Amino acid sequence: MATAADGRPAGRLHGLLRRTRRRYAAGHDRPLGGYLAAMAGFATYTTAWATAVRLRGRPLPDRPEPWDVVLTSVATFRLSRLLTKASVTSPLRAPFTRYVAPQGPAELHEEARRENGRHTVGELATCPFCMSVWVASTLTAGQLLWPRATRTAMGALTALAGADTLQLAYGALVGKTTAGE
Repeated sequence: MATAADGRPAGRLHGLLRRTRRRYAAGHDRPLGGYLAAMAGFATYTTAWATAVRLRGRPLPDRPEPWDVVLTSVATFRLSRLLTKASVTSPLRAPFTRYVAPQGPAELHEEARRENGRHTVGELATCPFCMSVWVASTLTAGQLLWPRATRTAMGALTALAGADTLQLAYGALVGKTTAGE
């Protein structure tokens, strides 16, 4: 393997990347290589979706319909939370995370494992904001490829988000009215 000392381009590049990672991290463990791999994976993922949409031959809309934006937003929120925080989906995250404690109704607080390659996936698997990029891209592609089925699924996720909101509001109301008893 080439090293920075041998003067070959691969060695110089490796040395530059190592120095950049060290300077950027400021003494913290920042898995830049894992983040780079995640970005490459996302680029590949979206390229595959874009290719499938193009091969399907359906024209892209001039702009998204406002209702589709709202439906996609709420469905993305709900599915991202379901994938990254729900107790029932913890087996999907377990290889990349460790359980810390409960966090809200039927949700868990987990932390990414620091082991080789698992840290970045663990961060993605426990971060609803990070996951929402993947979910929104998937739902958008689904709307272009299978609009009826995707809108039906998004409607169900939106209804679930509404039901969750009502459950939390009801619980808060019951707690408030029974607090003095």
